[in-house]
Amino acid sequence: MPDHLTVVTHPLVQHKLTLMRDRDTPTAVFRQLLREISQLLAYEITRDLNMTTRRIETPIEPMDAPVLDGRKLALVSILRAGNGLLDGMLELIPSARVGFVGMYRDEQTLQPVEYYFKCPTELESRLVIAVDPMLATGNSSVAAIDRLKQAGATNIRFLCLLAAPEGIARMKEAHPDVTIVTASVDKYLNDSGYIVPGLGDAGDRMFGTK
Repeated sequence: MPDHLTVVTHPLVQHKLTLMRDRDTPTAVFRQLLREISQLLAYEITRDLNMTTRRIETPIEPMDAPVLDGRKLALVSILRAGNGLLDGMLELIPSARVGFVGMYRDEQTLQPVEYYFKCPTELESRLVIAVDPMLATGNSSVAAIDRLKQAGATNIRFLCLLAAPEGIARMKEAHPDVTIVTASVDKYLNDSGYIVPGLGDAGDRMFGTK
């Protein structure tokens, strides 16, 4: 497996992903599963955060205890579907700063169109985790990473539920320094730019839209 790619094969992740793929899973259950799986993926993508120690007193004795080091990390949702991953991750990392990159895919060209950008300050000194459930063509994700780098980010990771080989290759070509963490690498993209077998349109399934 490429150095820049991590596939989370934990049984709980894979089980929940299967339930999300099922076309008969209702919107409310889909959202809940997305929240749960996002926390499991967040655990993986943050496993090597920098640590330091802080002097505290337990009820028994003083000790030098481990705590996170450095400036608070930034979670950046690629709108709109990224919000489903963001919500669950914030429950695990409530002190994180939050940013948003608004991108939609032109259905004719499959190219990304930006309509919103708002991110925390001092991105250059933060770990930035960009989140979007699907890495399909990779065009929107690459464009979002482009914008984050323009805003100063230098340490960026990308978290998604599903990735297509085409999207992984596109991201590696454009941003070889960005680590991808995903729950599955699926087969390919169909002619409409959807991941196969995939789970459909993550945003539509999350919000109950068509």
